[in-house]
Amino acid sequence: MLKAIQILGCSSGFISQRLKKPHSGNGFSLISSKTSYNSTPKSLSFRVIRMLSSPSQSNSDAPSSSSSSVAVHLAGNVRKIKFCQWCGGPAKHEIPDGEEKIRAICTLCGKIAYQNPKMVVGCLIEHDRKILLCKRNIEPSFGLWTLPAGYLEIGESAAEGAIRETWEEAGAEVEVISPFAQLDIPLIGQTYVIFLAKLKKPQFSPGPESSECCLFELDDIPFDSLAFSSIFVTLNLYIEDVKSGKVKFHYGTINKRLGTGPSDIRAFTLDYHLQV
Repeated sequence: MLKAIQILGCSSGFISQRLKKPHSGNGFSLISSKTSYNSTPKSLSFRVIRMLSSPSQSNSDAPSSSSSSVAVHLAGNVRKIKFCQWCGGPAKHEIPDGEEKIRAICTLCGKIAYQNPKMVVGCLIEHDRKILLCKRNIEPSFGLWTLPAGYLEIGESAAEGAIRETWEEAGAEVEVISPFAQLDIPLIGQTYVIFLAKLKKPQFSPGPESSECCLFELDDIPFDSLAFSSIFVTLNLYIEDVKSGKVKFHYGTINKRLGTGPSDIRAFTLDYHLQV
């Protein structure tokens, strides 16, 4: 069963009588008080208002929610590619024959540089009804909390990468239980795949990229000090699942807002699809 919901991350809470009271401190809720997940699939539209501290700024090289033509004609940060990765020749930026997006094309050998999204994999580890989080010891988001996660490497499966990243960042040996969430972030070219996992033994310690590791009760998760919007969404989805009594698999697209800094992790809209 697939349902579609459009919501808006909101630091000041939701403004809608149809939504349940947000979980303490996070300003985020997915559940309608009048909707059952066992009902016939349909589209649910939740009107939510978020006040930004400053207006959005334009960015000619990135997709814009107000202009579809930008998204159609640009492929990633293509204009940053100045030279060919194969022969070193200078690159030109134009639409190749038979395509519809601007690419970096070598003026010497003619090869085209294609940019592809990166996959970030990680684990949501539950132990004694608590969640394991790591405080980042590196930029970006130094000093903020996150799930153990990082870029997938060549030669490993998504689950293997999530297990490796958990060991590197939290010194924890885990067993993957099941996929929990896939969250696409088109603006920055990333896809997050987060797995539910459990500790093989109750031992963990911060790796070089973490300054602390800690198990948090669900009510004590530091939502005001989370590192990334993807982690903000993932933890809220998990809390809502725990409340409903059934943990599900989730898929959604996080649309980051242009003109906001990386520290404003709640400046996004979420095109949310729930698969049961």
